[in-house]
Amino acid sequence: MKVTRSELREKIMTILYQINVYRKDEINYNLEDVIKENDKSNNDFIKNIVNGVIEKESELDNLIDKYMKEWQVSRLGNIDKAIFRMSAYELLYTDTPKIVSINEGIELSKKYSDEKITKMLNAVLDEILNNEVPNE
Repeated sequence: MKVTRSELREKIMTILYQINVYRKDEINYNLEDVIKENDKSNNDFIKNIVNGVIEKESELDNLIDKYMKEWQVSRLGNIDKAIFRMSAYELLYTDTPKIVSINEGIELSKKYSDEKITKMLNAVLDEILNNEVPNE
C-alpha cells in the first residue's frame, strides 16, 4: 500500500515533535535513529524535510516570528513548533506546490492544535508566501 504525502508529513511532524521534546528535556539523541524509529521505509521525502528543518531551524524561527502578531515560535507547544517549521520549510525550500504546502500544514494543525493556532499558522504562511517566496 502506497503511503500518501499527507501521511509522510504526519511522520515528519512526529519526528520534529520528538526532537523538540528531547531538546527541552535535555535528552541526547541521534537524528538518524529518531528518523528510523518513526519511518521504517527509509523515505527520502521524510529525511530531506526533517534534515532541512533542523539545518535551517533558527532561520525558519526568525522568519515565522517576523510574521507572528505579538507571539513567538518559542511560546508555541512542541507539536505547533513542528507544524510551523515543517510548513515554512516546505513552502520555502521544496518544489511542492505552494498551496499544497500551506493546506497540508493547516490540515495537520486542525487535527493536532486548536483553532487559534490554525488561524495563526494560516496567516503566517500566507505572509511568508506573499513576502518571502519568489514569484514562480
